Amino acid sequence: MFLVPRRPARSLYDEVSEASASVVIRAYSSSFGLASRLLAEPVRTRISNVYALVRVADEIVDDPDASVDLAARTRMLATLQEDARHALVSGHSANLVVHAFARTAILSGIRDELVDPFFDSMRMDLTATTHTRASFDRYVYGSAEVVGLMCLRVFLADEPDGRARYDELAEGARKLGAAFQKVNFLRDLAEDHALLGRSYFPGLDVATFTDADRDRLLDDIDADLAVAATAVPHLPRHSRRAVRAAHATFAELSAMLRATPAAEIRRRRVRVPGPRKARLLAGALIGDRG
Repeated sequence: MFLVPRRPARSLYDEVSEASASVVIRAYSSSFGLASRLLAEPVRTRISNVYALVRVADEIVDDPDASVDLAARTRMLATLQEDARHALVSGHSANLVVHAFARTAILSGIRDELVDPFFDSMRMDLTATTHTRASFDRYVYGSAEVVGLMCLRVFLADEPDGRARYDELAEGARKLGAAFQKVNFLRDLAEDHALLGRSYFPGLDVATFTDADRDRLLDDIDADLAVAATAVPHLPRHSRRAVRAAHATFAELSAMLRATPAAEIRRRRVRVPGPRKARLLAGALIGDRG
């Protein structure tokens, strides 16, 4: 079912769990925190609940602390997934972030068919250092596209025609998630290779990364962004401005990366300056008037 009729009463524990999710987001994602301010409540809190679980799982696999070995990370990720599975059924967890996620997931119709592929991709990060085209597509689907679909579930949870609109907008949500992920792969090319020993893009040699490689990857990213842009105007008003702002930010990053020599991308992470981010947010607000 897309919608779940039962709406659990909000308890003090619910409030504390959602406050914990908000702390995770503020600490780990400044860009997300900025764009999420454009979301209306209660959608803002629900999206934060989803992203907090994503960030915790990502931290398990990406924390560079060498004292946390592969076996420990594998156990931690498996425990987190199992906890999330139980919480999707029971609606409760002793893990505050999982509890907040489950509360939103049950309300929004997020089920195992979206959650399991996400954890499958996180598990790939524990051992995979390079990707084939097939494994790359599978990884991007689980790590990013399903997160876009989770967010779409949240956006449409209270809409009377939510099921039909979900089917119509799902491709745009998937493409937006994929574009975000691929942009971050390109921005983090040097760090992923040097610190984590990973190279996500299939067939790409980071040591010989060229401007032609950069443009080929960005052509694919821009195609994803173009498809995603067609879905944004059809989102509910309470969510449209934030998604438009996030889309604009990553489109700006794509343009900045295209203007940055490949040799420099190998050395530093390209960022959108704070004042420019503020202008993009203002543009999202202006563009949504009427």
